[in-house]
Amino acid sequence: MGLIHIDLFTTLDGVAQAPGGPDEDTDSGFVFGGWQALLLDEVVGEQVNSGMAGMDALLLGRRTYDIFAAYWPHADGGIARLFNRLPKYVASRQARTLEWADSTLLGPDVVAAVRELRDRHANIHVIGSLDFVQTLFAERLFDRLTLWVNPILLGSGKKVFADGVVPTNLRLIEPVVTSPKGAVMQRYALADGIPGVGDMSAGSRED
Repeated sequence: MGLIHIDLFTTLDGVAQAPGGPDEDTDSGFVFGGWQALLLDEVVGEQVNSGMAGMDALLLGRRTYDIFAAYWPHADGGIARLFNRLPKYVASRQARTLEWADSTLLGPDVVAAVRELRDRHANIHVIGSLDFVQTLFAERLFDRLTLWVNPILLGSGKKVFADGVVPTNLRLIEPVVTSPKGAVMQRYALADGIPGVGDMSAGSRED
């Protein structure tokens, strides 16, 4: 069974809206579009590229798909070549025509469709797609979660963990990577069970 990877760039306060450009997503009057541009460096670039090793499909929400489809078919370089040759799957509530080559609209039962993709691909990556990611979190329908946490606070905007999260255990599977500009990469695997609880005061009384 293939793996579903969720790859997100986020601020320290969890905002992942519109990291790439000013007009990427202005919902609710968001004015910090492009907040990641000044925080990129060689380490982030190298790690992003290495994290794509083995990727054999893209799984995207509608808005992120539209952003990618407007840019990557006309771009050059390694990532452009990779994205343009991969199959792309799009989760959308609306029937629509997909112009980007090798793009497929998922059916109305998105959860079932995503589960089926695991039988067809080894490493499916979800990039951005915040609204769609909430569904994957709620269904525990992912295997890897990579977060690039950037050293800024925005105070408003769409959050990585908004309203779709259920109690979930994760396991850190790689050493944390820190970039010269302060971004921190954390890569987790989905783990069994839900978070447990204890009583730290019990140990204090024994002392």
